[in-house]
Amino acid sequence: MQLHRQLPFVAGAIFLLLLFAAPSHAHNITRLLKDHPAFSTFNHYLTLTHLADEINSRTTITVCAIDNDAMSELLASHPSISTVKNVLSLHVLLDYFGAKKLHQITNGTALAATLFQATGSAPGSAGFVNITDLKGGRVGLGPEDNGGTLSTYFVKSLEEVPYNISVIQISGIIPSDVAAAPTPAPSEMNITSLMSAHGCKAFADTLLANPDAMKTYQDNAEGGVTVFCPLDDPFKAFLPKYKNLTAAGKTAFLEFLAVPMYLSMSMLKSNNGPMNTLATDGASKYDFTVQNEGEEVTLKTKVNTVKITGTLLDEQPLAVYSTDKVLLPKELFKATAAAPAPAPAPEVAAADSPKASKKKKAAPEDEDTADSPADSPNADVADATADGNDGGLRLGSGRGLALVVLGLWLGLLLV
Repeated sequence: MQLHRQLPFVAGAIFLLLLFAAPSHAHNITRLLKDHPAFSTFNHYLTLTHLADEINSRTTITVCAIDNDAMSELLASHPSISTVKNVLSLHVLLDYFGAKKLHQITNGTALAATLFQATGSAPGSAGFVNITDLKGGRVGLGPEDNGGTLSTYFVKSLEEVPYNISVIQISGIIPSDVAAAPTPAPSEMNITSLMSAHGCKAFADTLLANPDAMKTYQDNAEGGVTVFCPLDDPFKAFLPKYKNLTAAGKTAFLEFLAVPMYLSMSMLKSNNGPMNTLATDGASKYDFTVQNEGEEVTLKTKVNTVKITGTLLDEQPLAVYSTDKVLLPKELFKATAAAPAPAPAPEVAAADSPKASKKKKAAPEDEDTADSPADSPNADVADATADGNDGGLRLGSGRGLALVVLGLWLGLLLV
């Protein structure tokens, strides 16, 4: 009886524990800097270059903020937005450095990787920053590739959420000839060359060989385009099927892999639903569905599903992402419905022998078997059925489990 009376209190304690153990909301660098008007220009360009999205997506980060005067020096030469992004990405350290840690660096010096290094645009060690605790309480910062010269210094801490995000003020721009080198604006970039250099050469070559599709891409570039290009291995495996398409089908397929608008990764991660493509034209939908879960973004048609594996370019008005497979439109390719399991022979069905239960075998689940071109007007009839797991109750999060425990607790109180 005494145990029965204590159960509600035990359940309540478990509920509160799970509630507070649930993951906290991610940090937001633009909100943190909003309370510091002296850094408004820096904050504005974090948003404009999409570095803010990258900062917010990381668990541990340090932002070396520079004030409006220092930003005016950077912008005086009218650099392209790509150059500004490279320079500012050198000011984002991929580790936590609060004021206390800066003055307690092991051996007095540390080498920190930056977002500039993470982009792959920094050759050698150009994307690393040297942090040194100097005499007299000063902390100096400088790029690793400048011979150890430290011309920038820590000024003060602006915001700290140990050991999640630290926003510190530094005395000026961290100098780097590599980061500040002129880079073309996104609209001037050769998209196919960019694809070729980042593992999507087969797709880029195929696009170049189709003048109609290439013209569609170019005509839409100024207004915004997002491309989902398959990596070389899956696209090479797909080429025989591509060659079997008609000329109009080939053009439509290439146009299907691009959306007539700019979509940053953060926009994709917050967007679930259908997307029109460059191939969408009245009666022909040529659309796909964006689905995301956590950090993973997938694109889905009634034929197959692909996953975004990398970002090749994310500079308004253009974005280019690589995918692990070739996304197939239902207008050109049909889904192969799973064949029904053969009915058991009468004598086996009637028998209760153990062998009968061992004959059952799961149907293969391979999306690549659904890659054949549609060969009849009724190709859409063979669309794959929707997943049956979407409606299930998910108890994966701490909050979900906490609500279940709360229900049990309330039930016990009513007894």
